[in-house]
Amino acid sequence: MAGGLVVVVGAVLTVVLLTASQPGPAAVTPGALITTFQPGELRQVPQACRVVPAATVQQYLPGKPKVASPLPVNGSSESACDWTIDKPPVYRLMELNMLAYAPNGLASGNGSATSAAADAYDLALQDMQSPPKHSPAPRATVTMLPGFGNQAFSAMQVYRVGGAVTDAATVMVRYHNVVVTVTLDGLEHSNQGSYGPVSQSGLAAAALAFARAAEASLH
Repeated sequence: MAGGLVVVVGAVLTVVLLTASQPGPAAVTPGALITTFQPGELRQVPQACRVVPAATVQQYLPGKPKVASPLPVNGSSESACDWTIDKPPVYRLMELNMLAYAPNGLASGNGSATSAAADAYDLALQDMQSPPKHSPAPRATVTMLPGFGNQAFSAMQVYRVGGAVTDAATVMVRYHNVVVTVTLDGLEHSNQGSYGPVSQSGLAAAALAFARAAEASLH
């Protein structure tokens, strides 16, 4: 009987070893974090100063705005551009930022680049609607923009600092893992110089036009 048991145990071990050595599909762990860029996600963004057509710039920022790129743009995942007009009674500062997010293990969901961008978008929207305590930013009037990118909203804020009043129109849009943010400041009133008045609807339309041009450049 002892000899029979040895034979049986040996046979079982042989089957187990042979089975373990056979090639098979790699194990898939449900809920595993994504650490690579997925189809449709972008590693880089275009140069922000070049994505808005000259005709659009002239339509909403007439004259000769000063243009500056505050961020490195060649081969970068982030690009920004500023357009400034300072000629009383008009003061405008248009800021465009484009940022492609990478996969991040701290992001919600599966940690994908798109999840990281969605988290950033959601946080910005939350801060607009309910600014953090002690934040100098006023509560914004927010309008959702369905059908624009994957997510988008526009916001209007009025800053009152040191006797000056500035209206700020913001449009933020997410396209996959890229977040585009456009903010246009218009000086409504200043205690130095003669500025204003400002049309909030005009500021909002200009910010939206720049955001649409930037988002279109990602396709």
